[in-house]
Amino acid sequence: MILKKRLILVIVLVIAVGLLFAGGEQQFARLGNFHLESGEIIENCRIGYRTFGQLNENKSNIILYPTWFGGTSEHLGNLIGSGKLVDSTRFYVIAVDALGNGVSSSPSNSKRQGGEQFPFFTIRDMVRTQHYLLTEVFGVDHIFGVIGGSMGSFQAFEWLVMYPDFMDKAVAYVCTPQFTSYDLLLLSFEMELIEAAQSAKMPEKTIQRLGNIGTELFARTPAYRVEHTPRSEFDEFMKKYAKEASTVYTSDDKASQLRAMQRHDIFVHFDGSMEQAAEAIRADVLMIVSETDHLVNPQPAIDFAKVLDCDLVVLENNCGHLAIGCEMDRCVQLVNQFFNQTK
Repeated sequence: MILKKRLILVIVLVIAVGLLFAGGEQQFARLGNFHLESGEIIENCRIGYRTFGQLNENKSNIILYPTWFGGTSEHLGNLIGSGKLVDSTRFYVIAVDALGNGVSSSPSNSKRQGGEQFPFFTIRDMVRTQHYLLTEVFGVDHIFGVIGGSMGSFQAFEWLVMYPDFMDKAVAYVCTPQFTSYDLLLLSFEMELIEAAQSAKMPEKTIQRLGNIGTELFARTPAYRVEHTPRSEFDEFMKKYAKEASTVYTSDDKASQLRAMQRHDIFVHFDGSMEQAAEAIRADVLMIVSETDHLVNPQPAIDFAKVLDCDLVVLENNCGHLAIGCEMDRCVQLVNQFFNQTK
């Protein structure tokens, strides 16, 4: 009987330890009817998230990691772990799905507000849902840090000015605090492409294919594409765009996030003043930009980093918006060194 009880105790302990260190499973927070900046309401709003690592006793090791444009918390999981961009052996990482990504509340998964009926939301609304997640679900009013790339960086910048005392550190990569006219031109093109294709009643598969080709066109530089795709292999290269349409992240979802990004500008809250925005920020900041980025122009981030007097790294490879992936080892070292620094 004693041996049996001990065996049961061991099994329970094993299960408990497994649960303690488990991470990466899709979870959801229910926010009820969520009021947006526009005055509209997302009914039965839900936010997806995944956790990685172990939360310490005083909940002081949390890093929030919002998703990029079209990205999911599952995608972010590839960058979280020992020896990766965010070290989950030291930090408790909460990867959160942004509104409109097909996991959190989106046009594609809303039963009562689907498709074009889905309310208009902003980057600030994304951040407000994440603030609810942290304060109401995790019960914290301060975290160690925030990190985000591309659209995730837009959310990180909004975190810095909306809740300046909420975090100690922030990393924004392939980032901008405000779009240039070139960026807005590209976003307008993508938006009008979807609207025109839907108006012409093109198949969803075709709309997504055109959008994906467009993203590929601007995400890399011409030099990178020529170097990595010989002309003789072009037909084979194009076959990857022949896949079936995604039912998770649809053209309506993409359009909803495009509309949110079109209004991204943290300086608008400070009468357009970069200096006033910098004065409002309390956290230590690291910005990593790509010199050859054709999706997110790096100049506003470079200018803002000078005013903010924060750490700035300019990657000079030919990988464009995806420059981080081409220098991942270096970026892992930079990010981990920044997070490990003490004042």
